[in-house]
Amino acid sequence: MEIPEIPTNISFPEEEHKILKFWKEIDAFQTSVKLSEGRKPFAFYDGPPFATGLPHYGHLLAGTIKDVVTRYAHSTGHYVERRNGWDTHGLPVEHEIDKALGIKGAADVEAMGIATYNAHCRSIVMKYAAEWETTITRMGRWIDFENDYKTLDPSFMESVWWVFKQLFEKDQIYRGFRIMSYSTGCSTVLSNMEANMNYKDVTDPAVVVSFPLVSDPSTSFLAWTTTPWTLPSNLALCVHPDLKYIKIKDGETGSVWILMDSRLDILYKDPKKAKYTVLETYKGSDLEGLEYEPLFNFFADRKGRAFKVISDTYVTSDGGTGIVHQAPAFGEDDHRVCMKYEIVKGFDDLPCPLDSDGKFTEEVSDYKGMYIKDADKVIQKDLKARHRLIRQTQYTHSYPFCWRSETPLINRAVPAWFVRVTPIVDKLLNNIDKTYWVPDNVKEKRFRHWCANARDWNIDRSRYWGTPIPLWVSDDFEEIVAIGSIAELHELTGDTSITDIHREHIDHLTIPSRQGKGVLKRIPAVFDCWFESGSMPYASQHYPFENKEKFEASFPADFIAEGIDQTRGWFYTLMVLSTHLFDEPAWKNIIVNGLIQASDGKKMSKKLKNYPDPTVLLEQYGADALRIYMITSPAVRAEQLKFREEGVKEVITRVMLPWYNSYRFFFAQLALLKKEQNLDFVYNPHLDMTKSSNVMDKWILASTQSLIEFVRQEMTAYRLYTVTPRLLTLIDTLTNWYIRFNRKRLKGENGPEDASRALNVLFEVLYTLSILMSPFTPFMAETMYQNLQKCVPQTAEDTRSVHFMMYPEPKKEYFNVEIERAVSRMQSVIELGRTIRDQKTLSLKTPCRELIIINPDPQYLADIKSLESYIQEEMNVRTVTVTSEEEKYGVNYKLVGDVRALGLKYKKEASKIRNALPNVEKADIQKFLASGKITIAGFDLTTDELSVARTFDQSHPNYHSLGTNEVLVILDVALDQGLIEEGWAREVINRVQRLRKKAGLQPTDDVIYYAKLTEDPEKALANVLTTQAELLNRYLKQDIITSSTKNTGAELIIEEEQEVNGSKFLLSLVKA
Repeated sequence: MEIPEIPTNISFPEEEHKILKFWKEIDAFQTSVKLSEGRKPFAFYDGPPFATGLPHYGHLLAGTIKDVVTRYAHSTGHYVERRNGWDTHGLPVEHEIDKALGIKGAADVEAMGIATYNAHCRSIVMKYAAEWETTITRMGRWIDFENDYKTLDPSFMESVWWVFKQLFEKDQIYRGFRIMSYSTGCSTVLSNMEANMNYKDVTDPAVVVSFPLVSDPSTSFLAWTTTPWTLPSNLALCVHPDLKYIKIKDGETGSVWILMDSRLDILYKDPKKAKYTVLETYKGSDLEGLEYEPLFNFFADRKGRAFKVISDTYVTSDGGTGIVHQAPAFGEDDHRVCMKYEIVKGFDDLPCPLDSDGKFTEEVSDYKGMYIKDADKVIQKDLKARHRLIRQTQYTHSYPFCWRSETPLINRAVPAWFVRVTPIVDKLLNNIDKTYWVPDNVKEKRFRHWCANARDWNIDRSRYWGTPIPLWVSDDFEEIVAIGSIAELHELTGDTSITDIHREHIDHLTIPSRQGKGVLKRIPAVFDCWFESGSMPYASQHYPFENKEKFEASFPADFIAEGIDQTRGWFYTLMVLSTHLFDEPAWKNIIVNGLIQASDGKKMSKKLKNYPDPTVLLEQYGADALRIYMITSPAVRAEQLKFREEGVKEVITRVMLPWYNSYRFFFAQLALLKKEQNLDFVYNPHLDMTKSSNVMDKWILASTQSLIEFVRQEMTAYRLYTVTPRLLTLIDTLTNWYIRFNRKRLKGENGPEDASRALNVLFEVLYTLSILMSPFTPFMAETMYQNLQKCVPQTAEDTRSVHFMMYPEPKKEYFNVEIERAVSRMQSVIELGRTIRDQKTLSLKTPCRELIIINPDPQYLADIKSLESYIQEEMNVRTVTVTSEEEKYGVNYKLVGDVRALGLKYKKEASKIRNALPNVEKADIQKFLASGKITIAGFDLTTDELSVARTFDQSHPNYHSLGTNEVLVILDVALDQGLIEEGWAREVINRVQRLRKKAGLQPTDDVIYYAKLTEDPEKALANVLTTQAELLNRYLKQDIITSSTKNTGAELIIEEEQEVNGSKFLLSLVKA
């Protein structure tokens, strides 16, 4: 085998581009799919995005989660179809066209013609499709763009018709009218879920208006509103029947007003100091039936049955005047109460003087053609001129806006078509119980709660670019025909030429009435695009017209994933439609990700430029780093992620580079052993590593195999947030523990046989890690695999890519709980020792005399004793003392309370517990260590609230200690001259190694080292180079030549001045 030369430095983005080229050359994705044919299907639904905008970090996060899970499913023996989908209909597309063409409303579209308008829409639906494919591919996600589906495809639309007809035939579709959230910017109603998608804090006018009594014009009712534009449609005033109202005379103006007694602060800043007189008190019901003068005369013909006081308990005492103005076309409660009192008698009786764009019609002549929000100021001015405007202020509150047009929503009475949801709520909840969610709290606290309170779903939109609702009706709506296929359309209309079923192709088609009502015409509405996305499982397969067996064998989907904002969107519509159709959930398992914000916690904004461009970031750090950053973040648990570019950079330094260096080190050692000992390494998969006498070999193999078992368990539970930290821990374990502790063996210093065994272990971990990490970091895993596989005996299987390989099964014969426990304890001791050195600013290169490890448990001591040599070398100490003699070293115990845990559990009583902790006897603390339970101040406490700190008398200046619940470590930090000089020598070795790395040298490169002292106070460094010559030679495998004269003709590789503790020398590396 030719040993590959792995460069010292790497550009991860450049390496990823090489892998993208390699994947393209071997058609890696499609090849992997083909290799998996015949395996058990793993059904995955991908929620379709719009291609009218560019992908953002939210898309990249969800896409990465989907890619990780589906890659893992493939590698664990499944056939995974991954088709990309595009949402191509609806408001997002129309809104872009409206902006581009300056379309202000329905009249503009009608003048242009629906065919022309829809042609414009069709032209932009795939506007950024190429950018999407580029970015998704660059992220390393494997998904099929060639065999994609689009919601505008006739096959997709036909299945949507089929879904609708199934519901219609089950009597789950009806026409009604309701006060709905309405977008004046898009001229259409919105569903409940859409209306809740975009709340903003806004400041609106807040006015108090007077309504003089007919019986006593000198007395007026006062009503408060933040929507002055609804006042021309006022038909009644509503009071609470059981609450107290008062008639007052204002001391400043002499005006007489009636309002709720607890709402005087709407008139006066400080009612206690205000000048007014209470003339009378009433119960709300006493006021019922009193008539008042209309504000405007637009609907004055309704006098007699309108313009009077009514009552209802929805009126509250915490806002306004306690008297609510009623505009029954613009408020759900207003409509309900006015219907109850027969002030209005149905939809046709409602005064609704607005056109589809939110502008006043001829009915309100004074403001005709004026947009409602523009009319607010004019109406207030008119009321003020007529002395009907009593107070005029502003009110800041959270208000819903259209998620697409960014215009404020209004409530408006509209006729609409609905899917019945209320009757199936119990079925919905039952189907939710069949699904598994990560995290579970989204299922219980958000989705289940939303569905439990679900209302019937308005599915029609008064728009143009969408799937037409396939209902043909008579003029009186008494005869209705639903069409469920294109073939049925041909049959009933007689036009067999139709293939495209968009509005422009079918609006003119009629169906002869079977009841003698002439012809039936199609209703002009199109489907809410959420109905289309909810139909995706069926429509993407053109079910039931094609793929019937395939679909039914794979439904419900094994897995879906999207952001938490889809709990009221795609997740909801999927569940409603699947429950109606099959009484089954649409999916089995779901991961819900949180939203990504800018680093300051604000929404990412192109205008504010408060986030890095994803395409730039990918070429700066690479996709793998971004993937790891996102899937180790709180966003994988449906929590918010404040995106930090520094976080992606940290993944490079903390994960990617150490992992790469481990891989590079392996091949460097192969080359070194080949050169020095003529050892040709070939991985032996049959080597029985359980018989290894090296405890670190056994440990790293046990850790790797137990990790495989853990990953399989957790991935089955879709807990990516537990898997990725453990995988990254193995990288750290391999780099900073196994390789660090076995460098001498791996370099062959213990002989070729031991080196070969250690390299087998290192290879097995690196090779296994490349496969384990392949779903998470597909590029880096591939890069390493391509060279590592050269060490593996070839088989007949297609092993060209790591992504063709099966995920490893754990080798349980390597499991070794005892060794993992022992090494974990050793790591704790070393970490404590390192921390002490840091605290005393004592470099690890400087040796210390003694490290004392104290623990009363014999098993703990035995574990540490078995690894004593590693501790001694790593901590660079002359002696390691392992003992249980706490008394000898003056060890004491103290209990430490977890402030947060105590506060949450015991509230105000927590202070009693904390105050009692210093008084607990040592013997009682030792019992707590054994049992994990203790009673303090009358409270039963456990390790959930308490921990134990071991303390050591720090009065001795030469000793410094640090401890945990388990162990106390004491380090002798006193230094003598010999220890100091050895520390200097190790610093010199470090400078040589660093300069070799800077020069890009490989371990096999023969180099001569020259050191010329340039500044050496008291000849300290010169003395070290002499007294520590043996140590320097042992580590560098040659002497450092202190002569300033180099061999004639020697080729200088690199030369640089170095400094060690104030002494300076010129270090030269010369070719041997």
